[in-house]
Amino acid sequence: MRIRDVKTYALSAPLSEPFAYSQAWVESRGACIVEVIGEDGTSGFGEAFGPPKPVAAIVAHYAPDLIGSDAFATEEIWQRLYNRLRDHGRKGLPIEAQSAIDIALWDLKGRALGMPIYRLLGGPLRSRVQAYATGFYRKRAGDPLQYLLAEAEARVAAGFPALKLKLGFGIEGDVALCRAVRRLVGEKITIMVDANHAYDATAAIALGRQIEEYQIAWFEEPVPPEDWQGYRETKAALRIPIAGGEAEFTRWGFRKLIADRVLDIVQPDTCAAGGISECKKIADMANAFGVRVNPHVWGTGIGMAAALQVLAVLPHNPPGLFPIEPVLEFDQSEHPFRMEVLQEPIVQRNGWVDIPTGPGLGVEINRSALERFRIG
Repeated sequence: MRIRDVKTYALSAPLSEPFAYSQAWVESRGACIVEVIGEDGTSGFGEAFGPPKPVAAIVAHYAPDLIGSDAFATEEIWQRLYNRLRDHGRKGLPIEAQSAIDIALWDLKGRALGMPIYRLLGGPLRSRVQAYATGFYRKRAGDPLQYLLAEAEARVAAGFPALKLKLGFGIEGDVALCRAVRRLVGEKITIMVDANHAYDATAAIALGRQIEEYQIAWFEEPVPPEDWQGYRETKAALRIPIAGGEAEFTRWGFRKLIADRVLDIVQPDTCAAGGISECKKIADMANAFGVRVNPHVWGTGIGMAAALQVLAVLPHNPPGLFPIEPVLEFDQSEHPFRMEVLQEPIVQRNGWVDIPTGPGLGVEINRSALERFRIG
């Protein structure tokens, strides 16, 4: 099947209440959705993790090279697009744009063949994944400890077996939050923490040593993504597993992180690190070095569906009768169109999310939502 057209949908919507993580305030949510249309009219959809309009512009730059190409030749197209901007964009926006195109091509291929993507990738190894709730951002008003504890209570009541707390607001406050949440939820609920690279290694180690007693499942992005030595020092100093990688791109970006065992858990974002094609390669490389993989997810239901297709085929690491299974990041912060872009939302029930079994991504797109939230 040849590619007939490539379309982009730059989406954005303001938040009713802005929230902050350790680096910035979030005033709106956005996404760049890419539609690749085959010669028979079949469409595949993908999503890019990045600012919608700049990413859309890069997709438009790629589009002329895509028209007329074999839509099933995902590997050839990936290499061709990567090489086109290799001198200028081996990381960042160009790879995010390429990720959306790659996901859309896999969706198109799956729809044309009547199979979910995980079947085309050789799976599934699992039919469902456990979900953890991401949230716990700061608000402009109110006592953080009070409203974050209320959020923790609500997430547990909704069935989530695991919570990821946002840290990076000062060591003393971070420790107090971990202590209070652990006391509130008890020992059976899993707690992860994410500093969004707020600290240097010295501060991250100091923080980590004070929260180790609260049975933290992983400490995510303790230091800036460029500070590989800082990651190494933090990992060596703490008993808490160290996670990161949402700000890394392609197999080449992850190669040293994995080979040097800088991280215990790598977190490529399917919508940023190179799409489904590249995230499968990253996961296989991590498996060869005994490093766990848990994809980063922070977009719409399209991006979540893509991550679920990858999660379906992640190898057990290590294999055994009782393997450590990967988990799904399920963002619970405000997002006006997270699931609006789908005809049926992806939901968690009793802490589990079923991997969609329909063709391609396994989800149907709500085109009216694409137009309603479109800014370009």
